[in-house]
Amino acid sequence: MAWMATLRGSANKGRNQDSAVIRDLYVSLEEVFTGVTKKRKITRNVLLTADGRSTLREEKILTIEVKPGWKEGTKIIFEKEGDQSPGKIPADIIFIIRDKPHPLFKRDGANLVYTAKIPLRDALRGTLVSVPTLTGQRVALNFNKETTKPQTTRRLKDTVFPIQRIRRGRVILSSTLISNSL
Repeated sequence: MAWMATLRGSANKGRNQDSAVIRDLYVSLEEVFTGVTKKRKITRNVLLTADGRSTLREEKILTIEVKPGWKEGTKIIFEKEGDQSPGKIPADIIFIIRDKPHPLFKRDGANLVYTAKIPLRDALRGTLVSVPTLTGQRVALNFNKETTKPQTTRRLKDTVFPIQRIRRGRVILSSTLISNSL
């Protein structure tokens, strides 16, 4: 086996690799929450002969397994899947995870932030705030025993956003007071 590695190393010696092809892969927060399989079709040139005079245009489907909790910026690398050309190592194809904008949440590291608009009257008297989750459920937060201040932040105990396998993020309520409803 060691001689196989030596042969492969000597076959690529002196050859340059084409620059990586980088593409963004947009995922929704719901997809990151549960995990998802994404497929992307690529088209590349494949050499039929070593001299490069005969090439074939090939379509290929790349499958990307997005794991629950992957952070924005995570890179998925498909080694040597780019165009083939004589005397060069095919380029790597790299997909970078990007968050799609969400109508209710913003991601802050491992946490999701939900901003609730609370009328000033309710903030002064105490109120119950219904906070949505990515699973479609709602969690009620009781502010009846306290005055809600601008930019109050609360972590919801029972709602989690998976991030890697080690730790889980939380849904955070950030309140904005509305003064025109007195």
